[in-house]
Amino acid sequence: MKKSVLVLFGGRSSEHEVSLKSATTILNNMDRDKYEVHPVGITKEGKWLLYTGKDFDLTKNGWQKNGVPAILSPDSTHKALMICRPNQEVIKIEIDVVFPVLHGKNGEDGTIQGLCQLAQIPFVGCGVLASAVSMDKAFTKIAVSTKNVPQAKYVIVKEKELQDAEAVLNKIEAAFDYPYFIKPANAGSSVGISKAKNREELLAGIKTALEQDTKVLVEETIVGREVETAVMGNGDITVSGVGEILAAAEFYDFDAKYNNSESKTVVNADLPAETKEKIRGYARDVFDAVEGKGLSRIDFFVKEDGGIIFNEINTLPGFTPISMYPMLFKETGLSVTEIVTNLIELASL
Repeated sequence: MKKSVLVLFGGRSSEHEVSLKSATTILNNMDRDKYEVHPVGITKEGKWLLYTGKDFDLTKNGWQKNGVPAILSPDSTHKALMICRPNQEVIKIEIDVVFPVLHGKNGEDGTIQGLCQLAQIPFVGCGVLASAVSMDKAFTKIAVSTKNVPQAKYVIVKEKELQDAEAVLNKIEAAFDYPYFIKPANAGSSVGISKAKNREELLAGIKTALEQDTKVLVEETIVGREVETAVMGNGDITVSGVGEILAAAEFYDFDAKYNNSESKTVVNADLPAETKEKIRGYARDVFDAVEGKGLSRIDFFVKEDGGIIFNEINTLPGFTPISMYPMLFKETGLSVTEIVTNLIELASL
C-alpha cells in the first residue's frame, strides 16, 4: 500500500521562490510506485492550496490557478489534509508523512514542525527544537559551543540596543577587529547579510539585518575556502563528502547563490584527506549539538593554515538544480529519487 505524502512548498518567507525550485525537484523525483503525493503550496500571503495540476514545474506552471483551498488539521485524531470545496463540502485526505520543502522563516524554524507534532503526523527533517535552534544563528553558536568545534568570534545585537548605537558599536569594536560580517539571526539563504569595513558600514549593515529580524549576529571575518557537507539519518547518520563553494561575489550572499551564474560548486573539494575527515567529524558534532535528525547541510571555512571554522547549519537545505545537498549525496552514488525516498522513510515525530 502506498504512503500518502503531503509535500509543502512556497511559504511566507523571503525564500518562497527557492522553495518552488526545490519542490519541483522533489516532486519530479518521488517514487510514485511507493507514494501517493499531495502537493500543497502556501502563498506569500499564507493561503494553503492543494495543487491539482499535472505539470510539476512550480516555477512556471501558475500553480496557484490550479489550487484548491486546503489545510492540515492540527487535530491528531484526523491525521489529515482537509480540502475545502466551493460548495462548503470538506473532504478529508489521510496523510502518513509530511515533507516540508519550506526554506527560511515559517517553515525551517520549527513552526511547521510544531504543527506536524500537534497533528501527530511523522515529518521529514529536524524536530521543533533542532529547527528553531538551527534557524537562529545566535542560538546555534551557543549550542555548538558545547562541542569542541571551532567557531568565529561573534557579538549578538538586539534591536532595542540600537537606542544607544554608540554603545553597540563600541562593544563590537572592543570584541575583535574589522572587517565584520553582519547577519540577521533568523533569516535563511544569506538574506540580509553584509560586510563592514568601517563604522558607517557597520551601523548600516546592522540596520539592514534588522529589517529581517530583531536580533543580529556580528562575526569576525574568516578568510578561507567555503566548504559544505551533507548529513542524513536519525541517530546513526551518514555524512557525505566535502564540497566547495566558489562564490562569484565577495561572499556567498543570496544573489551570488541563486542569481549569479559565475558562482560555482565543486562536489569533491581539493583538500587533504585528513582535513575532509575532520570536517565530517565536526559535522557529526554540530548535528548532535542541535539534536538534529533527518537531514542538514553543514557549512565550514578552511583557512590557509588548514584550520577549520564552523559557519552554519541548514536544516532544510535547497534541492534546486544548483543545491549542494543533493549533489553531495549523488556523488556517493545515490540518485535524487533514492535521496528523496530515504528522507521520507526517515520521517518521524
